[in-house]
Amino acid sequence: MKLPQLYYKSPNVVALSRDLLGKYLYTRINGELTGGYIVETEAYAGAIDKASHAYGGRFTPRTSTMFKAGGIIYVYLCYGIHEMLNIVSSSEGEPHAILIRAINPTDGIETMLQRRNMAQLKPNITKGPGSVAKAMGISRKINGESLLGDLIWIEDRSLVFADDEVAAAPRIGVDYAGEDAFLPYRFFVKQNIYVSKPNK
Repeated sequence: MKLPQLYYKSPNVVALSRDLLGKYLYTRINGELTGGYIVETEAYAGAIDKASHAYGGRFTPRTSTMFKAGGIIYVYLCYGIHEMLNIVSSSEGEPHAILIRAINPTDGIETMLQRRNMAQLKPNITKGPGSVAKAMGISRKINGESLLGDLIWIEDRSLVFADDEVAAAPRIGVDYAGEDAFLPYRFFVKQNIYVSKPNK
């Protein structure tokens, strides 16, 4: 059920971002299994996308992970606070990435609650990319980790959302990207309580 590397080699980052909805994301950090199915993503189309860290082919110590072959993760720090999990896709040299914005938690919820310092389960436990990473124990320490191993991986469990259950909208927080800020590259499951802005 674990997605093979070939899955991540797709050159169509937008289609892949949509397809990841309903796939199950898992981590096993310090022996603790946590997971849930993906309900919100954002596609970043590499060198041609003004919202991407790698726009214009920008290659830095931080973005170098994005230029590797698909099937690994790119984790970066946002606003000096939030760790952000991205799935690197396409072939080596083409820096495509998909931000995981929200998951619907299903496994290891007690561990997630501890990591988020929460007493009871609420939607904000995994709503927003910073919350996803913190709940699942993801940090820059595992930047570049393979999705084919036993630390972090994605499974296909045949959960499929029909087109009328999914919305495509502009990405969040990319106003700096000019006209690319309006691209409908954010995909989310309508009405899911873990989605950042369910109806926008």
